[in-house]
Amino acid sequence: MTQFRPTRRQFIQEIGGAGVLMIWGCNQQEQAMVTLYTFGDSILDCGRYNEFGIHPGQLLIQNDDRLFPEFQGQDLVSRGPARLEHRARDGATVESLPSQAQGLRVEGRAIALITIGGNDLLRGLIQDTGVGIATFANALATFVQQLAIRPVLLGNVYDPTFGDDRRNFLGVDPAIARKNLQRMNSTIQAIASRYGQFVDIHAHFLKGDPSWFTSVIEPSLEGASQVRRAFLPFVFGN
Repeated sequence: MTQFRPTRRQFIQEIGGAGVLMIWGCNQQEQAMVTLYTFGDSILDCGRYNEFGIHPGQLLIQNDDRLFPEFQGQDLVSRGPARLEHRARDGATVESLPSQAQGLRVEGRAIALITIGGNDLLRGLIQDTGVGIATFANALATFVQQLAIRPVLLGNVYDPTFGDDRRNFLGVDPAIARKNLQRMNSTIQAIASRYGQFVDIHAHFLKGDPSWFTSVIEPSLEGASQVRRAFLPFVFGN
């Protein structure tokens, strides 16, 4: 039987290929897990408002290619190991944020998403004429400052009326309501500039349509995807 003797070129190619596989395997092992944490209200915890139980954090970790084919490959698992720790709760206010962080143990790479303020507005701050929003600001700043995760991506509060006073659902003078929404969002932006990055969900949703909402003010399935769209470039940038 004739003994097979590889040529020098074949030998180098085989060794080179093996080396690439070894390097690739090492890189896969060394790639750090990224944990995405969500805190806050129904902007991030809106799964109960669509039939698939989907919320933005899930889509940022792994897109549903069947429902949202345009986002195929635009998720964290496409870039490496990633997991979600979902702590946001529908109905949350700024006072409930510390309870969402109870038992928090952060290991390795982490990114925090926070949306808060909408329920605080609905529970009275939409008519605030005094120190209510300042009190909100102090509570939020304290939470973000003490949160053991960096970076922090802090989203503001959207306007489900799209700036149209005819859609007013609060029974509050629109001029007062819009002024306090602006005050709230300016406060959130200021805190984000000190401790993390600001995500302008409000501006993004002004370009949307009523299909982005359900139950008047909650993100629909499409709304959940649009919240994801707003956060996505900032998540990828960290």
